[in-house]
Parts: sequence; C-alpha cells; structure tokens
Amino acid sequence: MTDQQSYYETMYILRPDIAEGEVSNHIKKYNKALEEFGGKILDSQMRGKRRLAYQIAKHREGIYVQLSHQGDGQHIFKIEKAMRLSEDVIRYMTVKQEGPLPTPKSSNKNTVQNDKNEEINSNSSKSQEVKEQTKEDKTASNPAVSLNNESQNKV
Repeated sequence: MTDQQSYYETMYILRPDIAEGEVSNHIKKYNKALEEFGGKILDSQMRGKRRLAYQIAKHREGIYVQLSHQGDGQHIFKIEKAMRLSEDVIRYMTVKQEGPLPTPKSSNKNTVQNDKNEEINSNSSKSQEVKEQTKEDKTASNPAVSLNNESQNKV
C-alpha cells in the first residue's frame, strides 16, 4: 500500500523546579506506563527547559518532553489520565500524526554540548583564518613590511 502510517505524538511539560535526575525518572515512568497500557514507544526526547508562552500554575518555564508512540488509541486515555493526576505535569497534549514513522534521535545533553563545542571550534578556526588573511593583506599592501619580514627570515 503506502509508507504512510499513523502514530501519536504526546508533548508534555514538567514543572521547571524538578531536579535533572527526577526528570529522567518521570520520563521512564511515563514510557513504562505507556507500554503497560498497550502502546509501542517509537521515540522519546527531552527537549529541555524552555520559557512558556504564558504562565501556567505560577510557572514561567517548563521542561518539555516529546513522546512518539503507536497503538490502538485506547492507551492515550490512560496515559493522559496518569499525567492529569500528576502534580509534576503542568500541561500535556496528544496529536495523531500521519506519515513516515519518526526515527529515534539522541536526546542526550552531551550531544547538545558536543554540537556547541564543534560550533565554537569552527568559529575560532574561522577567526584564526581571518586573522591570518588580514596579516597577509597587510604584508602585501606594505612593501617595507614585506622586505623587513624577508630580511628577518634570511638572518
């Protein structure tokens, strides 16, 4: 037939004052509950702490978690009920998606940190190239400096 399949995406927001270790415990708890309710987890990602568009339960920030899953649809009511009863989840929403199934991506903060380090290293090497190019331009535009550099190299 087609490669289009239906799956669900549940985005939930945890309170911002939860410790990092507790956040991973909450993610594991909801992933396990979803499997117990008959769903199949396709991908689970912690999106990090972000500023909310508006204040929710006196919180201006929240920890976003995205959960992609498949199932018969009956598991959604049960997982949302568990989230509704939890004081740590301040918002949740499930959307039915049509299309190719999502590929699992790493949600590890180390990956994000490595990407930032690569960007910094890339920027510093570009900066170094610009400095070297500027130095070459100055040397080429001033013959006295060019002669002076050549005489130093010979000595």
